[in-house]
Amino acid sequence: MAPSKKRHASDQTCVIPGGFTVLPLQFSADSAAQHDLYVKEHKVRAATGSHRPLDRTLFVLNVPPYCSQATVRELFSRFGGVQSVELRDHPGSFQESGPELTEFFKPAEKKGFKVGYVVFQSASSLAAAKSHPHDVPLVVCTEGRPVRTGVQKWIQQYAESFIQPEELQRMVDSFLEDYDKRKVEAEERQKKEAEQQEEDDEGWVKVTRGHNGAKARPHSEAANRRTLQKEIRKKKRKELINFYTWQHKNTQKEHIAELRKKFEEDKQRIALLRAQRKFRPY
Repeated sequence: MAPSKKRHASDQTCVIPGGFTVLPLQFSADSAAQHDLYVKEHKVRAATGSHRPLDRTLFVLNVPPYCSQATVRELFSRFGGVQSVELRDHPGSFQESGPELTEFFKPAEKKGFKVGYVVFQSASSLAAAKSHPHDVPLVVCTEGRPVRTGVQKWIQQYAESFIQPEELQRMVDSFLEDYDKRKVEAEERQKKEAEQQEEDDEGWVKVTRGHNGAKARPHSEAANRRTLQKEIRKKKRKELINFYTWQHKNTQKEHIAELRKKFEEDKQRIALLRAQRKFRPY
């Protein structure tokens, strides 16, 4: 939707404590009830990056349940081009991009009011949204943009809950292909790490540069296992008996001394037994 050419009257803007601007929301043109959205410029640097620029991101509170991301995009496109819309249950940092989950693995969506982050393509669109007059409500449901509620919405959700066998098969095939691809990549990465972390005969580990110039860590499970086996072999070599001549002589001396000690103990025991024995012919 093209930006509105109507000049917004800044003197009719309603600003409440906290720096929030009140934007009236009306479900349809003939609806008597209105709903208020509270918007302000998003200025949280800790959660701001290229996805939420400081000068083009609008923070929106009190978004009603019947407003989807597409609906919010259409509502705010009257102020200018909208780059992205994000709806969340609670304010917070940006959700990092990860593997896209199908509807089978996504948790059930919570029903209730949400908070939104609207990123405009231009900073002037943000200023236009903040200066929108309070007596001109934003209409959600129009002839060109119908929004279903109540029984019609339930019927639509029930019809969309059924998945055709062809679509289900396509989703399964896509998931398996992605799984096989990630498995092959993991095996190649483990093989490459094993080659980079090979030890030489003296126990040295070759450490190479990893991704983006970072040092690769040699403490992998395979490297730890090889190091443990090497230590066991070294310990066994140290425990070898009679490896040198002087070790053999010392072992013989210790063995002879132990035999002599045992011989003297046996003599004393025999003498004690003879002393205790008494001659009793009758």
